[in-house]
Amino acid sequence: MSTSGNIRPATLDAATLRELIGSGRAPRLLDVRTPAEFGTSHVPGAYNVPLDLLKEHREELRNHLDEDVVLICRSGARATQAEQALAGAGLPNLKVLDGGMLAWQAADAPTTWGTPRWDLERQVRLVAGSIVLVSVLASVFVPGLKWVAGFIGAGLTFAAVTNTCAMGMLLGKLPYNRGASCDLDTIVGQLRDGATAGRRS
Repeated sequence: MSTSGNIRPATLDAATLRELIGSGRAPRLLDVRTPAEFGTSHVPGAYNVPLDLLKEHREELRNHLDEDVVLICRSGARATQAEQALAGAGLPNLKVLDGGMLAWQAADAPTTWGTPRWDLERQVRLVAGSIVLVSVLASVFVPGLKWVAGFIGAGLTFAAVTNTCAMGMLLGKLPYNRGASCDLDTIVGQLRDGATAGRRS
């Protein structure tokens, strides 16, 4: 189902997804957060396909996603963007985990834990807040710097209105957030192996 315009994607709540996994009828789970966020915590059995990579290679990925797919991120925003990208590539049977990992963990559902790292939204708040603070303080000496704070404010407003975040996308490319290898060939291999194992079971 496409989510063009203001149409919301189909969603699946944490309790229903947990039941599907427990009954052995788990859909394909794609976590579109950064590898660092995924490594911190994720739904067991999920595949990590960062949003930027998914958008860039959605046609290739579509060939390995022919069953039900549930998209996961921290809160649902990035998963919604991923749904739009895959729906645009003609992939049916897409759902977004309602509330993302926040809702999953709030439901005390099974979670695979790793090394704790700051999630992308928290990093954006730190960087944006720091730039605004420094710009305002420095504008005492260089008045023109107040416009830097205004630019950041405009950017955050635009991010909220469009439900996208350029700063988050840039931060997501930093080595801190990339961590383990997460390239297209590796992801496609994992999806192919997972599909083969599913057919054997």
